Amino acid sequence: MIRTKLIAIGIIGIGILLGLFVYNSQPGLGFSGNFEDAQYRFRLGLDLAGGTQLVYRADVSEIDQREVSGAMETLKRVIERRINPLGQQETNVQIQEASLINEGEHRIIIEIPGVTDVAQAKQLIGETPLLEFKIVRDDIDFESVDFETVAVDDLYESTPLTGRFLRGAQLQFNQSQMAGGFGQGPAEAVVVLQFDSEGSDLFAEITRNNIGKQVAIFLDGIPISVPTVREEITGGEAVISGNFTPESARDLAQQLSFGALPVPIEEISTQTIGASLGAQAIESGVRAGLIGLLILALFFIAWYRLPGLVAVVALGFYGLVMFSLFKVIPVTLTAAGIAGFIISLGIAVDANVLIFERLKEEMRKGNTLDFSVREGFSRAWLSIRDSNLSSIITAVILFWFGSSLIKGFAITFGLGVFVSMISAITVTRILLLAIAGTKNGRLIRTLFASGFTK
Repeated sequence: MIRTKLIAIGIIGIGILLGLFVYNSQPGLGFSGNFEDAQYRFRLGLDLAGGTQLVYRADVSEIDQREVSGAMETLKRVIERRINPLGQQETNVQIQEASLINEGEHRIIIEIPGVTDVAQAKQLIGETPLLEFKIVRDDIDFESVDFETVAVDDLYESTPLTGRFLRGAQLQFNQSQMAGGFGQGPAEAVVVLQFDSEGSDLFAEITRNNIGKQVAIFLDGIPISVPTVREEITGGEAVISGNFTPESARDLAQQLSFGALPVPIEEISTQTIGASLGAQAIESGVRAGLIGLLILALFFIAWYRLPGLVAVVALGFYGLVMFSLFKVIPVTLTAAGIAGFIISLGIAVDANVLIFERLKEEMRKGNTLDFSVREGFSRAWLSIRDSNLSSIITAVILFWFGSSLIKGFAITFGLGVFVSMISAITVTRILLLAIAGTKNGRLIRTLFASGFTK
């Protein structure tokens, strides 16, 4: 029994810590400190924070059907990299596969909460810098080439290495040597490229096969750097130099980091939602939620007495766990997502009602309070398990086949049902057992009874 009470005290302590985390990690609340950097703030969707939704149609007609799924995933990652420099970590990019709902088209849905400069977002999404690595053609003799009549492109041939193998690009400064070898000259701005594993292998192969020759780096069809290979370069890094200014090198590094779109896209629609609508929705939702919880708490305490008070504490613990998960995962909260959470809260209440009614039946049989609590939970568990599992399966189906709006509901609903099931069979049970103990007197049995009669 002492062990049960210690566990109950531990649960209450965890609940207090979770409450402090939720409170202190929200901007505008709590104490000043590391949490004020808003790393764990609530992420709000378009309908609550305001912002812009862009919908694009992806042209996959030139791609093998077996590779369409991978191309769309790559498209999603590229767009996410392009949008994130706007500073909007709540950006939500989702793939909508071809179906009857979207007229058999593959679409990409981009939600950017808080962004008012739609033109800038569109520009970042639409830009497609083409980075190519080319080698000198075997039939070209530079000494006999008339550069006034021959186009630069005609001197080189393409290689498989392009910008799609880039993992990132960074601005760096190299020290150049002064004439005569006396000291170092001013720092030169260069762009350092980092390739992924496949790109690293391609770059090593190109440099190994072209030692002593030029490998030209083209950006949008224009040669920006034409270095001569002196040795095989491994490690997956290449340096682009070309009399850059720090600003131009920075812009180039940023463009290359965005990557190239793997498939052409065409804008279908743009929708802008004002922040005032979101603020009103948040205020109304919070007010309604608090009023509902207050009425629920009063009913539980009035009808189920001491177990009702325990249920209110357990529901508070459940709410703090959910809020913490929303911040840590993180989950983008929308009006539909909040609705899913509220419904899961109702299911948590339903589980407690089942438990307390089973508890009342055992007490009417004359069983001891400790036995009644244990038996009541045991008998209610099967009903709670079956109903909650069916709800979780429903949430999975909604998430798998639903649109972005439905997915937001499914995530919070499914997560809420799972947490409520764990909360009902552990937190409520342990707290009731800790209070009941081995007592079986008239007063404690009256406090564990229900209704308005003795």
